[in-house]
Amino acid sequence: MSYQIRLNKYIASSDITSRRGADELIKTGKVKINGEVITNPATIITNRDSVEVNGKKIKPLEHKYVIFNKPAGYITARRDPHERKTIYDLLPPEIHKLKPAGRLDRESTGLLILTNDGDLIQKLTHPKGLVPKVYRVTVEGKITQQDLFNLKKGIEIEEGKIAYAEAVILEYIHPKTTLEMTLYQGYNRQIRRMMSKIGHPVISLKRIAHANITLTGLDKGKYRYLSRKEVDYLSNYLKKLNV
Repeated sequence: MSYQIRLNKYIASSDITSRRGADELIKTGKVKINGEVITNPATIITNRDSVEVNGKKIKPLEHKYVIFNKPAGYITARRDPHERKTIYDLLPPEIHKLKPAGRLDRESTGLLILTNDGDLIQKLTHPKGLVPKVYRVTVEGKITQQDLFNLKKGIEIEEGKIAYAEAVILEYIHPKTTLEMTLYQGYNRQIRRMMSKIGHPVISLKRIAHANITLTGLDKGKYRYLSRKEVDYLSNYLKKLNV
């Protein structure tokens, strides 16, 4: 398959260093293309070029993309010093090298995207908050239109830190309300902290979508690989968001 790619991105995709680390390797003369030292990280290479780092030929990793329907009771980490169960206890060894694009806390459930594509992880967790994450959330009490307005306007979850959410009411059955909430930020335990601040503690929380990827057809505790078509669909969606 033919391609054109920036040299620093190519090196980073081989998993030997980060994009910033690749820039440093290139600028200090430790990278060769077809036997010639190259010092410009933006140099474009193709599949016909041979790249060496510190005298060793490298190739980019084959990117893999997995979606996982996380159950409650597992933390989003490879290992835990407190010996709590992690999502990798439920996943086969071939997936253990993949990293999650964002986290879900221990008692939250739903969609996690795992990959070895660092660029995609960076885009999905973009600090400018451009990529939507959608949750189905059940809380204590009756949510009012004023509550919805306050969530959209912003809730101060700690001094100087304002969190925002778009929310619609799906159902109210005394004594609890079920909402669909969309976030563009990624603060730790954001929804739980926001709802607690307005007096409606979370009973259950499930992520049902991240960008344009959903959990449709995937049972709790199960995983599957994304198809090439799905990856392209996701990539094109992120391009439209200018991420």
